[in-house]
Amino acid sequence: MDRKVNVLIEKRNSEVFLRPRFTIDLDINYKELLQRFSDEFKKGNSKITGNIVDGHVFIKISKKHEHFWSPQLHLEIIQKTVKTSLLKGLFGPKPAVWTLFMFVHFIIGISFLAFCILLYTKFSLNESIFFPLLMMIILPLIWLLLYFLGKIGKNTGKYQMRNLHDFMIEIIEG
Repeated sequence: MDRKVNVLIEKRNSEVFLRPRFTIDLDINYKELLQRFSDEFKKGNSKITGNIVDGHVFIKISKKHEHFWSPQLHLEIIQKTVKTSLLKGLFGPKPAVWTLFMFVHFIIGISFLAFCILLYTKFSLNESIFFPLLMMIILPLIWLLLYFLGKIGKNTGKYQMRNLHDFMIEIIEG
């Protein structure tokens, strides 16, 4: 009996990013792959759940096992030919956590610009520049703290990221 062996070649981006990405070329039909994920989600795995929306697969840790830093895996499956597809994956925090982090980064950036303007204004008027200068030192430090908190969160969720990745590979290999 001749059995076709799939060799998965995963292309990953740099480990520097807080939201790691990867792509995999597959010798599996687009619809068949989506059906595999759909069938697996219907089984009701106790540790991993997910849903499918228009060729996008969202794989998450179940409510019972998740924590604040729990990741999710977003897969986009693109049909290349009738028999092949391209899978693009993106690990990231839950949308609420990501939105909170981006909002805080935005506020810090806008505040930094405002204090730059205030510093220039106070300097031009020969007034005390202590407070705006202090804030221009503190805000980048807060930004660095947020970056390292994100890295700590990513490391906290690494075990669960591995579980999500293994779950994905298991389904792809059938």
